[in-house]
Amino acid sequence: MRLKDKEIKDRKVIDGIIRSCRVCRLAMCDGDQPYIIPLNFGYDGSFLYFHAAPEGRKISIIRKNNKVCFEFDILYDIVTAEQACKWGTKYESVIGSGTAEILDSSEGKKSALQCIMRQYGSDAVDFPEEIMKKTLIFRVRILEISGKAR
Repeated sequence: MRLKDKEIKDRKVIDGIIRSCRVCRLAMCDGDQPYIIPLNFGYDGSFLYFHAAPEGRKISIIRKNNKVCFEFDILYDIVTAEQACKWGTKYESVIGSGTAEILDSSEGKKSALQCIMRQYGSDAVDFPEEIMKKTLIFRVRILEISGKAR
């Protein structure tokens, strides 16, 4: 990181930022074309969990290339100034990279959906079997992660 004074090194602080966010931006590479998509997610400290339809662009990409990166941010304030070049923002952000893997087991899918629901404040534990069969779950194993704040 270029500006070391803005780096967040404490993993508990990084985890807190992620837990405060409602959207994860997941980036993939579709051949030589980047692709990024905002998603609802769950987080357990080691993995990010996502749900999707069984077919679609992101799933097609992940099946070909499971290397991904992700981003979270919280914008707190815009800092104004007399000169345009002195404007700024107060924020916290997290970026990282990892590998995506599709979960096949019913127990793994259920656990992932529970994690996603907890991210949004629900303790839901039951999911109809007919919905589970139509839902694809994938997770991202976090390999690198860093935080930044101003």
